[in-house]
Amino acid sequence: MGELAEKAKPKAVRGEEAKRIKREALGIGGRRKHHSRKATPMKGHAKEPDTHHRLYRFRFYPTVEQAEQLERTFGACRWVYNEGLALRSGAWERHRVNVGFAETCRALTGWKQVEETAWLKDVSSTVLQQSLRHLDQAFTRFFQGQAKYPERKKKGRSRDSATYVRTGFRWVEDPEDPGTGLITLAKQSEPLDIRWSRALPAGVDPVRLSVTRDRAGRYFVAALVEERIAPLPTAFLPDTQEPKAVGLDLGLASLVTLDNGTKLDHPRLLKRYAEKLARLQRELHKKVKGSKNRNKIRQKIARVYALISDVRKDMLDKFTTRLVRENQVLVVEDLSILTLLRPARGKGRRRKAKLNEAIIDAGWGELLRQLRYKCEWYGRTLVIVDRFFPSTRQCSACQAKGPRMDVSVREWICAECGAGHDRDVNAAVNLRDEGMRLYWLVRAGLPQGKAMPSVIKASTLAECLLAA
Repeated sequence: MGELAEKAKPKAVRGEEAKRIKREALGIGGRRKHHSRKATPMKGHAKEPDTHHRLYRFRFYPTVEQAEQLERTFGACRWVYNEGLALRSGAWERHRVNVGFAETCRALTGWKQVEETAWLKDVSSTVLQQSLRHLDQAFTRFFQGQAKYPERKKKGRSRDSATYVRTGFRWVEDPEDPGTGLITLAKQSEPLDIRWSRALPAGVDPVRLSVTRDRAGRYFVAALVEERIAPLPTAFLPDTQEPKAVGLDLGLASLVTLDNGTKLDHPRLLKRYAEKLARLQRELHKKVKGSKNRNKIRQKIARVYALISDVRKDMLDKFTTRLVRENQVLVVEDLSILTLLRPARGKGRRRKAKLNEAIIDAGWGELLRQLRYKCEWYGRTLVIVDRFFPSTRQCSACQAKGPRMDVSVREWICAECGAGHDRDVNAAVNLRDEGMRLYWLVRAGLPQGKAMPSVIKASTLAECLLAA
C-alpha cells in the first residue's frame, strides 16, 4: 500500500524542464540582469540584541491627491496578490511546477511591461513586492499546517492595506519634537498629515510602515521600530522575596475574575449597540444595491463596529497593562477559543449562536495576546495552565474535587470541608496555585543567573525544562 501511495503522489517537475515551462508557458522571465553579477547570499533583517519590535499606530488625514494615489495602491496590491496566487496555483495544477517568491517578482516585472497592466508602474515596486511577500508567507503557513489555503482578495471585503519597507518612504525627524516628524510615501510629493498621539523613540528610524484604511474610511499608518524596553522592577509580596502572582479566570458573567475577588465586568458592546445595528441593517436592506444611499448606510454600520472595536481594545489594553505592572507572575488557563466557537447546529443552535457571539464580544484572544507580549517586554512570566485542569470544581481550601457543575451554578459549597465558594473566584485561586507550582518547578531547573522565560505552558513544560 505504501508503494502504491508513493506512485500515486504527483511529482514536481524540476531542473531545465521546469525552467522551460516557467519561461514559455508561464511567462516568467529569467534572471538576465543578474547573470553578470557575482552571486551573494541574501541577508535578512534581524533585530539588534536586547531590542523588541514595537508597533506605533497613528491616524492620518490624506489630501485628495494622496487618497486617490492610495486607492490605486490598495487596488494594485490586491490585484498583484490575486495574480500571484493564480500563477502559483495554476503552475502546480497544470504543469506540476513550483513557483516561489522570486519567480512571482520576475512575473511582476513582465506584468508592468504589458500595455493592459502598465498602470502598475504608478505604484511603488517595493509595495507590490511586499504584497507578493505576504502571499509567500501565506503559502508557508499553509504548508506548515498553520492556516488554510490562501484565498483571493475581494474589494470591499478584504482589508485595504499596503506595506512600505525602508526604501519606500522618507522619514525626517523633527529636531524640536523628537519622535515626531514628516513621513512621505513613495510616489507622493507631500508628507502625510499625521496626528501624533505619542512620540516614536527619539533617534530611531522606522523599519517598516503599514498604511491601512478600515471599513469606516479611516486611514492609519503603523510604524514598526526597534526599541529597547527596560524591564519593570521585580514585584514581590510585602515584606518577602516571593514573586507576586495573580490568577485570572476568563468568563462571560464577568470578563475576568482575579484570585482576590476583583472582577472586570463584561462590557457586552455588541448587545449595547444591537438595537442601533439592527435599525441600520434594516435600512441597508431597503436600499438599492450599488446606490450612494446604500454606501452611506454601510459607512454608518462600519463606524459603529469601529467604535465597538476601539472601545474593547482600549479597555483590554489598560487592564492588561495594570496587571503586568502590579504582578510578577500571571496565570491563565489554556483556552481553545476556536473549539469553543464551533458552529451552532441542531437543537439549541440559537442558544449556541448567542454563546458564540458573547465569546467573540469578550475578546479573550486579544486579552491573551496582549498579556503574552507585555510579559515578554517587561520581564514578567505568563503561566498557561493545562485546559483540563479542574479549576472550577476543585475546592481551593481542601483540594477536594467535586462533581461537574452547570454553567448556571455561580456559587457552591464543598461537600468535604463545607467551605463556600464563588465559582469564578475559586477557579482563579486554583489557577494561581497551580501556576505557581509550575513556576517553581521551572525555576528550580534553571541554571544560576539565567532569567525566567516569559511564557511557561503546561503542555510544553518538558520542552521548557530541557531548554533550561
